[in-house]
Amino acid sequence: MKPAVLALALSAAASCAAADDPGLKITMMHMPHHDAETRLAIWYPAEGNNALTLYADSPVFQGVEAAVDAPVGQGKFPVVLFSHGMGGTDRAQAWLASALADRGAIVVMVNHPHSTWGDFDMSVGIQHWTRAADLSSALDQLEADPVFGPHIDASRIMAAGFSYGGWTALSLGGLTGNLAGAVKACIAQRASMKVCDMMLSDEVGLQTQDPALWNASYADPRVTRVAAIDPGFVWGLEKKNTADLRPRPLMIGLGGDDTWMLDTNFVASGLSGLLPDAQIVRMDPAFHFSAMPLCTPKAVAILEAENDDPVCSDPPGTERAAVHSAIIEAISAALGL
Repeated sequence: MKPAVLALALSAAASCAAADDPGLKITMMHMPHHDAETRLAIWYPAEGNNALTLYADSPVFQGVEAAVDAPVGQGKFPVVLFSHGMGGTDRAQAWLASALADRGAIVVMVNHPHSTWGDFDMSVGIQHWTRAADLSSALDQLEADPVFGPHIDASRIMAAGFSYGGWTALSLGGLTGNLAGAVKACIAQRASMKVCDMMLSDEVGLQTQDPALWNASYADPRVTRVAAIDPGFVWGLEKKNTADLRPRPLMIGLGGDDTWMLDTNFVASGLSGLLPDAQIVRMDPAFHFSAMPLCTPKAVAILEAENDDPVCSDPPGTERAAVHSAIIEAISAALGL
């Protein structure tokens, strides 16, 4: 399918006003498959006028406003189960969750144990099936919750994610892994994809993972839609791995020919060729970290001083707010909002 390439500098400020502010509830949940407690951020359409709190702000990133613990609005709403990237948190895409809640969705964001900022172990984090189990468990809890459960529109449940969270979303929607293909691709692309050195290292050991676990299906039958934003390491897959993926997945690629990160390039990897009915959206100019929050004026200087990743240094001509707006529009349309 020919992708839609968005001219972001011209498109950008699309938004949809809602009557009430997005609500936010922070809670903890025990994940038995990790034997660990983890944090859930649940965004939702709130009812009435509520006091607003700035959430997810830092010296580097701008935050978003939320009506914390506000009452839930009337009606039934689609649900988005969202998975963050490797080493991320729910805060990294709070901009997206708050916007979707503002449009009428419940968004459940899970902080994945062992692959979250401050709780990171790559050797465990690459075990993608544990992340899929996190989202399914979060949906179990949401359905059983006496406050949120009655507001779920079970006909519209989306698995969505960014970077390695994009793989998680695809997995929950029916994509299966191919360990032998992933190892072969990583060996072949080792010089071009820095992540492969880490994945093939003795500390992480991609090649020593259990094929039965890696290649099994982790589809959740409750999921009706899938959206993957620059999904991480989508290499080495075959037609059999996409056979049961939910129809018309939304695939969002960040970057042009020179700026799209090879690790997440689902065209170069061959994945898009296995998805003839996919809705493919390319955003250019942009790059992988354009899906991170809006940056503060001092962000670049702070990151340079700390020798940190250049997460605020978008390619020339990029308007990060425009990238965000385009992602919000694409996911909202896929949800029917």
